[in-house]
Amino acid sequence: MATGTGTGTGTTTAAALALEDGTIYTGEGFGALGADAEGEVVFNTAMAGYQEILTDPSYRGQIVAMTAPQIGNTGVNPEDFESGRAWCAGFIVRDPSPLVSSWRASGSLGDFLHAQGVFGLGGIDTRALTRKLRISGSLRGLLTTAVPRSEAEARALAARAAAVPSLEGRDLVKEVTCAEVHGWDAPSWRNAAAPAASVHVVAYDFGIKQNILRRLRDEGCKVTVVPARTPAAEVLALRPDGVFLSNGPADPAAVTYGIEAVREILSTDIPLFGICLGHQILGLALGGRTFKLKFGHHGGNQPVRDETSGKVEITSQNHGFCVDMDSLAGKAELTHVNLNDRTVEGMQVPGRDVFSVQYHPEASPGPHDASYLFGRFLAAVRRRAAGAPAAAPRARD
Repeated sequence: MATGTGTGTGTTTAAALALEDGTIYTGEGFGALGADAEGEVVFNTAMAGYQEILTDPSYRGQIVAMTAPQIGNTGVNPEDFESGRAWCAGFIVRDPSPLVSSWRASGSLGDFLHAQGVFGLGGIDTRALTRKLRISGSLRGLLTTAVPRSEAEARALAARAAAVPSLEGRDLVKEVTCAEVHGWDAPSWRNAAAPAASVHVVAYDFGIKQNILRRLRDEGCKVTVVPARTPAAEVLALRPDGVFLSNGPADPAAVTYGIEAVREILSTDIPLFGICLGHQILGLALGGRTFKLKFGHHGGNQPVRDETSGKVEITSQNHGFCVDMDSLAGKAELTHVNLNDRTVEGMQVPGRDVFSVQYHPEASPGPHDASYLFGRFLAAVRRRAAGAPAAAPRARD
């Protein structure tokens, strides 16, 4: 059992969150406090999995507030990271655990935030913050140790928060994608060794989570990861049996190079599977539109209904934009719906092995209700590799 201080450095200092609407929350800063942090403030309803959340590239440009009251009690360990570093601009919790107690822990949350340059804020009412974001929608915010001592100072901080760039129209994929083409050969932890590779899948890295790559390897794929700006011609030259479109941050409409590449790949018979941002990019490549949600979906307990079977999955989600299904009339069919707000969670192209979901079937963190989707994709990939005709995919196999 590893134990240590939850705040990591052993010291805290007064700090504040300033929102663009003038609201100020004052608490204790921990982690990296050398510079102010700014971004879009969102809340995440996951009870656990903060390591995976911190290292998910989809959170680039955002300050994440956890709704679970105590965070940090299991520390951090490199096995649970979803990339090689933390990506969010800031991290807010109600009660940073003063102790780390886990046999897997190699360090504390506070130490990790400090090493990664992430501003942490504890000791604020995260329930009140969550209610505000649900009513007002996601707000731009600023984390600072310059706690305001007057109305004038509070107004100045709010003005700085209001000047933070919106995620609408921003391309943050270019900041999180890999620099060059590379292979991936590591399966999930439950597998002692990677299974023999029988098909080749090329994965576009728009900010890909490592558990997606593990799951593809679990299914017997040779996996090649390519940077987000890779032209379709270069992907096709790799002779893939299937193409995967990954998750990623910010506005899908700004990722014009990805949309164009997917549009070209759609002119072939290669199976396509998209998750999260990849789902949105697929919708745009098909000629549809996307729009920004009021406060997005972030957490591990989102109910989604499979429209073909009526079954309900509890899913892991992290997105702030949504596909407008009406804009895809005659081009794609709805397969999954969010039961909280009735927004689009999945679609497929009729008669093609082309489908996508808005949520995260690879979990990390979250439930595994939707893990069957990887098997469905690989069944389509193997059909194509064997020269068999495409089959219109069902929502659940």
